[in-house]
Amino acid sequence: MLQGVVPAAGEGSRLRPITFSVPKHLIPLLGKTLIERVISDLASAGVRDIAVVVGYLGYMIREALGEGSNSGVRLSYVVQERRLGIAHAVFRALEEGFLKGPFIVYLGDNLLAEGVAKYLEAFLEGESDVHILLSRVRDPSRFGVAVVRDGVVVRLVEKPREPVSDLALVGVYMFRDPDLYARAFKSLKPSWRGEYEITDLIQWFIDSGYRVTYGFVEKWWKDVGTPESLLEAVSLLLDSVESRFRGEVTGDVNGRVIVEEGAVVEGRVYGPAYIGRGAYVSRGSVVESYTSLEAGTRVESGSLARSLVLERALLDTRRLRLVNSIVGRESVVKCSRELYGDFRVVISDYSYVEL
Repeated sequence: MLQGVVPAAGEGSRLRPITFSVPKHLIPLLGKTLIERVISDLASAGVRDIAVVVGYLGYMIREALGEGSNSGVRLSYVVQERRLGIAHAVFRALEEGFLKGPFIVYLGDNLLAEGVAKYLEAFLEGESDVHILLSRVRDPSRFGVAVVRDGVVVRLVEKPREPVSDLALVGVYMFRDPDLYARAFKSLKPSWRGEYEITDLIQWFIDSGYRVTYGFVEKWWKDVGTPESLLEAVSLLLDSVESRFRGEVTGDVNGRVIVEEGAVVEGRVYGPAYIGRGAYVSRGSVVESYTSLEAGTRVESGSLARSLVLERALLDTRRLRLVNSIVGRESVVKCSRELYGDFRVVISDYSYVEL
């Protein structure tokens, strides 16, 4: 029986201030949180027994996901009290006696356009001890990277200071034998970052003569760790949506737009865009392309583009245009006088901004 491990213990420090009050894994994109997307992908690939490794604000993840029955899976929870890296997060699942056979590690803040099913099938049908996914990137210094020679993985480097490869490790790793994983982990020492690196652990397999194979991710992949990458994820997801109208539309809607149940659109919307459950776009307001209004948000006036507005936030910006912005849950952004032009904000939950 194939099992899954979803590390979701990180503090999301690069996404502050959004993550001061919510784990990044629970940030919704087009009505579905990051970690729900990961679990759905695993379930679609036939992985039904999943351990979620929690730490920072872990109780919120437990409350949101429950035992997993709504997603068709069985969820267990493992606590990583100190954030000591991905390799350590997986070892915690081993320590708790969760892993019994082949397993897949899928980082809880990763999105893959094509999912993992075909890569998982290739791993299970093959004979490798470890299978990794790779994607070419422009800035290898932000990722763990693989050096491949003649079709063989020979070296892994975590966030290299000097360019050694442009093949980034996508946040999905597959292992055949939990006991071998434990042996590899016990050989590790913390890196200069103070973490047990998954790249060092897989390097142990390479150096010890075990078979490490790889697959190339053909479509887009996004690890969500910064405000910029969060907005990029919104854009990538919106690029693949088809129009759907379940709410009330009396305004002008152009292009591919999703209007969820209970939403009311009286203004103008230019797709691709997402109008979440119970959201409201007033007459005279404009929602431009690559914007996601999550559940219960209200746009009383103004316009916005390429932005993510989280649950139950309110925008009342008159003639101002909000761009490349993230507005936290139940926050208010309003303009009390006649101002013109574009502006950008990244604000946390329960904030109040008046211009």
